[in-house]
Amino acid sequence: MKIAVTSQNFRTITQHAGKTRRFLIYEQDPETGQAHELAHLNLPKQMSMHEFRGDDHPIFKMDYLITGGSGQGFVRRMRGAGVEVIVTSEQDPLTAVTAVIEGKPLPPSEAHAHGQPHPPIMP
Repeated sequence: MKIAVTSQNFRTITQHAGKTRRFLIYEQDPETGQAHELAHLNLPKQMSMHEFRGDDHPIFKMDYLITGGSGQGFVRRMRGAGVEVIVTSEQDPLTAVTAVIEGKPLPPSEAHAHGQPHPPIMP
């Protein structure tokens, strides 16, 4: 299982998944079941999902994408590529990835600028 986490600073889970160009990539170890970080993905601006048009994007190779915020259009686009999006207020990437691996729920995201919380999108 491969999981991407939106992280513009490579330390915390950040919002605006469609504009994010930096991701932490985790994988579940098949023997231990534990999460371990594989890579930092630092994409050029034209590879943000907001800008990208095409069928071969590194994020499309993930099973899950964890983010602090995204729109429903982004969620639909990712599902169409076989990637489940999880929107959460959790800030720690490893905590969030571990919860996904263990099938535990994550806290919902905070209210967005328009006053509505992001829906709790879970697999």
